[in-house]
Amino acid sequence: MEKNQRHVSTTDDEPKIKYRGINAMPFIIGNETFEKLGTLGTLSNLMVYLTTVFNLKRVSAATLINVFNGTTNLATLIGAFLSDTYFGRYKTLGFACVSSFAGLLVITLTAAISKLHPPHCGKNETGHCVRPTGGQMMFLLSGFGLLVIGAGGIRPCNLAFGADQFNPNTESGKRGINSFFNWYYFTFTFAMMASLTAIVYVQSDVSWAIGLGIPAFLMFSSCVLFFMGSRIYVKVRPEGSPLTCVVQVIVAATKKRRLKLPENPSLSLFNHLPAGSLNSHLPHTEQFSFLDKAAIITLDDQINSDGSAMDPWRLCRMQQVEEVKCLIRIFPIWASGILYYAAIVQQHTYGVIQALQSDRRLRGTHFEVPAASYIVFAMISLTIWLPLYDRIIVPTLRRFTGKEGGITQLQRMGVGVVLSVLTMVLSALVEERRRTLALTYPTLGIASGGGGAISSMSGLWLIPQLALAGITEAFGSIGQIEFYYKQFPENMRSIAGSMFFCVMAGASYLSGLLVSVVHKVTARAATGNWLPEDLNEGRLDYFYFLVAALGTLNFGYFLICARWYRYKGTTGDSITLELATETKQPNKSSV
Repeated sequence: MEKNQRHVSTTDDEPKIKYRGINAMPFIIGNETFEKLGTLGTLSNLMVYLTTVFNLKRVSAATLINVFNGTTNLATLIGAFLSDTYFGRYKTLGFACVSSFAGLLVITLTAAISKLHPPHCGKNETGHCVRPTGGQMMFLLSGFGLLVIGAGGIRPCNLAFGADQFNPNTESGKRGINSFFNWYYFTFTFAMMASLTAIVYVQSDVSWAIGLGIPAFLMFSSCVLFFMGSRIYVKVRPEGSPLTCVVQVIVAATKKRRLKLPENPSLSLFNHLPAGSLNSHLPHTEQFSFLDKAAIITLDDQINSDGSAMDPWRLCRMQQVEEVKCLIRIFPIWASGILYYAAIVQQHTYGVIQALQSDRRLRGTHFEVPAASYIVFAMISLTIWLPLYDRIIVPTLRRFTGKEGGITQLQRMGVGVVLSVLTMVLSALVEERRRTLALTYPTLGIASGGGGAISSMSGLWLIPQLALAGITEAFGSIGQIEFYYKQFPENMRSIAGSMFFCVMAGASYLSGLLVSVVHKVTARAATGNWLPEDLNEGRLDYFYFLVAALGTLNFGYFLICARWYRYKGTTGDSITLELATETKQPNKSSV
């Protein structure tokens, strides 16, 4: 029987919730670790798999991966809605884990069964690369679809479900929640490292069937561990979607759009405050005043005995209105994150292709680093940078700015946008050197995946751009997560948790569109195709410069949005209010 931890009764006739946080952790942390190892172990090397096993052209593979990643991240918004409204986090996670295992199993079968993938290039009667059949692609895409469903349920729910196991009203419970967050990010980093090294090596150099079978088995272990702990979990009952309140404000404001607002809205409008509300009190703001009409009391509006509106689709509380205003203010900032993250996406697609056509041999050995493993350098730089930033840079900045975080949330995001532009410029310069050496000294054979000559440039030259990409995420990505967490209404934090994944979804779709458009347009240009199968015949550096130029325009847009933005709970200028927001709301700490 599910229990609601937010409404714990202290009377004798209702059972108390038994929080077993520490006892539940082996099952939840084990589930998280094996789930990340399973999914990341498959997705990390997907670009190489599609080009070498399924014989897809690189542009087609990059577009497919971008669409898949975009759909996967966008599905988190649907998963958060279904979890909060209908199923609860336990049922959502359980179904999602099984779906992810089924998806990984399907992809493993495409590698293990020869009839489910085309023959390898050069090993057929014609000696040419044979493209996959419609049936083979449909079977592969069905595995991707199951992974989308799984990720849509797991990503927005896993952190919150782990925190549900601890009593938030006790000191030991609060310490347990903090410890769980620490372990969660540790397992994520560990899974990334293992996936980008050991599992990728098995896939690339031993066997794709074994290399994809290992993640599938790990995902099966994740499912077993999750359900083994079912009897001791605290299972929070869903209370309905907070998005309903958003729609109610829009509907009520539309119905009363012809009414005139009173001269003193903060005193004259309906401002009932229900008991036990999770959301903090928000002062009235002047922005989007047309929404205030949803709180105008007319002769047709009736009030219940407890002070609430009888018809919430006609009369809304001012708090509801201000919460909707918060969401509207966030959206332009959210949109600026799409182009920012599009620069990061390039490191996971064309960055891998750069590695494929670089000299990946370790000096003095015959060992060749798998191309997808180079992404680990972004994780390493992120891991090294974060403690330095938190322990050294932030305290130093705090002495100069007087702000709790050293700099404001929007300033941190702005630094991330600038660094994303620099990442693209650096990537273009490295690619220009790689291509020049490949055309001058084509002495290292043929690149895997049907590419051209491998450049004599060492793959280690890719480390600076990847390391900078990691630092970029430390500012931009983590800054966005903190921003959404603090600026969303408290009862919408499941939705807030999915917003960054929606940014990544938009970035993946945009990246796929850019690749397709540039590929088609430049194919007829005098400079030649920028993104051909063989990078040596193209101008990937021009494409990187294009993304950098778009990022520069995006930075200008971000500055305008940041100047216009008003922080939640304040009514003054955004430049001066960040400190007030942080000091007046100490309980709203960053994730």
